[in-house]
Amino acid sequence: MLKNSLQIALFFLLASCSSTKPKFEDYSFKTKKEKNSYTASYNKALKLWDIPYTEEDIKTSYGTAHVVMAGPKNGKDLVLLHGMDASSTMWYPNIKALAKNHRIYAIDFLMEPGKSTLPGKALSSEEIVIWYNEIFNHYKLKKFDIVGASRGGWIATLLATQKQNSIDKIVLLSPAQTFKFIDKVGKTSSALMLKLFPSEKKFGKTLNTFSTHPEKISPVYKRQFYLANKYAKSNSSMLKMHPFSNDELKSIQNPVLVLIGDHDVINGDDSVERAQKFLVNSKTKIIKDAGHFLSIDQSKITNTAMIEFLE
Repeated sequence: MLKNSLQIALFFLLASCSSTKPKFEDYSFKTKKEKNSYTASYNKALKLWDIPYTEEDIKTSYGTAHVVMAGPKNGKDLVLLHGMDASSTMWYPNIKALAKNHRIYAIDFLMEPGKSTLPGKALSSEEIVIWYNEIFNHYKLKKFDIVGASRGGWIATLLATQKQNSIDKIVLLSPAQTFKFIDKVGKTSSALMLKLFPSEKKFGKTLNTFSTHPEKISPVYKRQFYLANKYAKSNSSMLKMHPFSNDELKSIQNPVLVLIGDHDVINGDDSVERAQKFLVNSKTKIIKDAGHFLSIDQSKITNTAMIEFLE
């Protein structure tokens, strides 16, 4: 009887210990092992910046924000918002040009693979705005410029539509779901299949779909980008991104530069026309021989266009 009682007591003790063991909670990754593997790849890719930089983690109301900073401290502040699953390392072909006269703040989006972490559920658009503003307030950013690529362009536009913001100039690099819904479903299906059934072969097809010059993409960065798609949970938050209304776009008084590749599967002439019509202080440019990844496909042309507009 005593033996049975001791066994029962031991069972409950072990169960109690296991229940108090910290549980791995991350919006983007399923296991700690997968996250560590991805982070190691991220660290290698970040070295492609090839300029001095520092990294910081900031505690916010919704998790940890990871920010990579570079450029002169007395330069004009410039926030960089990366594309979907791309993380802040994606700026390696552009960072030297952008950081020459700007103080860079590259922010990893916390609902995607990167070093920012979200321990809870997906954020609403309102919460996304709050999260970014907490970062801006932490660094006391005022009258800063912002560059957003793809989903980062949608977020930059969302921030600019807020009545109270401190944004000055805006650059949108083929912003996703900003001026129109993605309607080229057949051409973008490779990205969806990669998300659902990740493989090296599907990854290659996706790069060929979104880039006119996938051979220009660094193998080191390719590896990180692939792991983002392989390990990360399916990203349903993209479905909540709706194109902005005419009135919302008209409310943006900031100078805006919209750059779109001539082979982009996300945007086309109709996106350019809508930007010209409803962004009251905008400039648009089609980058030739470039796809959705225009910051890599034609980095020199894209860098020149951005710098001339910002400076």
